[in-house]
Amino acid sequence: MDETLTLTQDWDKTFPKSDKVEHCKVTFHNRYGITLAADVYRPKDAVGKLAAIAVCGPFGAVKEQASGLYAQTMAERGFLTLAFDPSFTGESGGMPRYVASPDINTEDFMAAVDYLSLREDVDPEKVGIIGICGWGGMALNAAALDTRIKATVTSTMYDMARVNAKGYFDAEDSADARYAKKQALNAQRLADYRDGGYALGGGVVDPLPADAPFFVKDYHDYYKTPRGYHPRSLNSNGGWNVTGCMSFLNQPILQYSNEIRSAVLLIHGEKAHSCYFSRDAYANMVKDNPHAGNKELLIIPGAVHTDLYDNTDVIPFDKMADFFQQAMG
Repeated sequence: MDETLTLTQDWDKTFPKSDKVEHCKVTFHNRYGITLAADVYRPKDAVGKLAAIAVCGPFGAVKEQASGLYAQTMAERGFLTLAFDPSFTGESGGMPRYVASPDINTEDFMAAVDYLSLREDVDPEKVGIIGICGWGGMALNAAALDTRIKATVTSTMYDMARVNAKGYFDAEDSADARYAKKQALNAQRLADYRDGGYALGGGVVDPLPADAPFFVKDYHDYYKTPRGYHPRSLNSNGGWNVTGCMSFLNQPILQYSNEIRSAVLLIHGEKAHSCYFSRDAYANMVKDNPHAGNKELLIIPGAVHTDLYDNTDVIPFDKMADFFQQAMG
């Protein structure tokens, strides 16, 4: 079933390699037949069946950026971890390139659980997930559907359906605004079909305009500088297809997040422009949920959105490790 992927064997991450873990490249497939590329991080000298964590995000990033850092760091704390590229991006398969899907990308997390659960060195009763930025929303969506997921952490979460359909801070939440977006996207579909390809929407703006809002400067400081740039990252380069996120306009995620029974920890920076996504998702998740007791919202004082991408002085890795250990037993 797996398509053949060409995976680099070089250490091309945006973070240094740890001498406390073993690393290897693997592939696995989702139920749409798309082969996904991933990095496995395993504590050195680990024995027996380990608790495991699948990690993905941010939205438009690759596993060589923040998700790999999270995976390697959690492996240093005793977990077997898997950082993967979502369908249609990075080293993973799927055509056309540079599109996203609320369904397929939720499935990507569930396929990672498939893979981890069947590894000989993993305890299938102790599998969790971490979603960063836009994949935080996907992680919550997967947790609402996949009863095998014992614990979920989201970090600096985005609800991609909400931001596409309603704009930032819900400033475009009207039928007319959505209609105008749909008109533009459908015109682009015709242009793409006529041209036999897919126009790219552009990654993080560069050079940075003098009047750019802070959150754009925040993204630029990560994706467009040596701090976080990667040649396979959409955000660092040409971005998603213009029509790549179209389905999020009328396919909301998190519809049943208040039925999640497993443990969830939402982490967000106090100063992040995106903090409202986690605050609102948490409020909705615990509302009328008899399993609200194992849900937690952790706000990091003074932190901005990309602090939780790679600032190891800010990311609460010890807290995350304790959370997974308690939730997964």
